[in-house]
Amino acid sequence: MFEVNNPDLTSWVDVPADSDFPIQNLPFGIFSTSERVLRPGVAIGDHVLDLTEVAALGLLDGLGCERLDFEATTLNAFIGRGKEATRAVRNRLGELLQAGATKLTVHANRVLVKQSDVTMHLPVQVGDYTDFYSSEDHARNVGKMFRDPENALLPNWKHMPVGYHGRASSIVVSGTPIRRPSGQTRPDDSAPPVFGPSRLLDFELEMAFVTHGGKPLGECISTAEADDFIFGLALFNDWSARDIQKWEYVPLGPFLGKSFGSSMSPWIVTLDALTPYRVSGPDQDPAILPYLEYEGQGHYDVELEVEIIPENGQGLTVCCSNFKHMYWNMRQQLAHHTVNGCNINAGDMMASGTISGPEKGSFGSMLEISWRGTQPVQMPDGSERKFILNGDTVRMTGFASKPGAPRIGFGSVDGKVLG
Repeated sequence: MFEVNNPDLTSWVDVPADSDFPIQNLPFGIFSTSERVLRPGVAIGDHVLDLTEVAALGLLDGLGCERLDFEATTLNAFIGRGKEATRAVRNRLGELLQAGATKLTVHANRVLVKQSDVTMHLPVQVGDYTDFYSSEDHARNVGKMFRDPENALLPNWKHMPVGYHGRASSIVVSGTPIRRPSGQTRPDDSAPPVFGPSRLLDFELEMAFVTHGGKPLGECISTAEADDFIFGLALFNDWSARDIQKWEYVPLGPFLGKSFGSSMSPWIVTLDALTPYRVSGPDQDPAILPYLEYEGQGHYDVELEVEIIPENGQGLTVCCSNFKHMYWNMRQQLAHHTVNGCNINAGDMMASGTISGPEKGSFGSMLEISWRGTQPVQMPDGSERKFILNGDTVRMTGFASKPGAPRIGFGSVDGKVLG
């Protein structure tokens, strides 16, 4: 029997000591090679386990899925089977991959592909995408810059997870270039608007969760039920054109300043893999309404970093933050999203909002890091960054670790800005 979170478990597949993908992780994604069309896979060490081939061997039968689920070009059909089925598949894969197991070793050349030989693709067809605004440190920083330093948070912020419905069609997988957007801006508050490329292009360090299918329209998901409707998480860069956004967002919120592109990492890490890294969240004051209350540890200790890499230049880490800094957790976000009866579907994505920590060095956007452009970042090549320049690659990485437990990583999400 596969013990999901046994820290001593090892695999017959060689896994480097510093790998993001030990047997305790087993994240899901979509890959292809020069010889294999798009299909589901699972990361293990420096390899990808080909689920099409594993299913063809009959080793995933009887778990609540169909073999066709593992021949699909997205994970939607698999995720749509629900938590019980996806958990059973992951546990079966763990049994097949653990040291001493023999059913797959004779087929190693058939079922294993080196990660260096694969192309990763968007793992899900995102039907609907919601972006939250759930880091108190980020919201407070923005409020200080644009509103009132003494009353930085808006009156509703500590009473509910604020969010908006974003654009699903422009979510892309890591490695996909991002074109600098154009739109209306108003550089001078006393002058009329002008049209042109954004001058204040920014990243936003976020994590996103992918959902199983939910309840029928008109029914809601409680915080106690939320984990059963969350498949897993990925790293997420919600690119933002600050100057376009500033001019357009009143009164209806983000639009063209956000919809031009969001980047996600290719591997989705399941909630089960992250169980050892659950932590308590902050005390929520004032008291929240009963439907947002939850029991137990609802936050996750995931270390996050952001690096800016100039074209043909040396990169610089500009942010070290942690997912545990969130004020509102995923259970609360999903409960609030559905409390009005809004239905969710398999493959829907919900992003955390920018993840900023309490001190300089842990801010999750250039808007905060450069403090609205007044404190430029000095790069190793002597240049400076207030915001992101053409040719820059923004790389985000994340992993969970603690003494006595394996490193559970997310890989990275990269995006290069084109002019």
